[in-house]
Amino acid sequence: MFKQLWLVSLGLLGFGVIPATAQADEQYDTGQKKAAVCMTCHGKAGVSDIAIYPNLQGQKFEYLVTTLKAYKRRQRTGGLALVMYEQADSLTEQDMKDISYFFSKVTSQSISEPTQSKPEPSAQ
Repeated sequence: MFKQLWLVSLGLLGFGVIPATAQADEQYDTGQKKAAVCMTCHGKAGVSDIAIYPNLQGQKFEYLVTTLKAYKRRQRTGGLALVMYEQADSLTEQDMKDISYFFSKVTSQSISEPTQSKPEPSAQ
């Protein structure tokens, strides 16, 4: 009897895991598509080749969402905030969650030392 209940319980748990996994995979794919514009500066897998742009790969989900919201509210002012204001303004809250989910989970590229940005040409 106990074995039958255990098997039924295990089976019911399995039904809950499959949809959750499928939903997570869908959010990852959606986030990856929405993050295409982010990859211009932050790199294909969230690892920037340019030293002045931060790596996003592996950052905590809540940190990324909070940061995007702060840019949208103009609460972050350092670095290249003006660039991020425009990007954050175009995002819905769901977009922020999807993009943040993608960057918090992506691990397809190892983090290496970024290259230095090209120096500005001197005015002559």
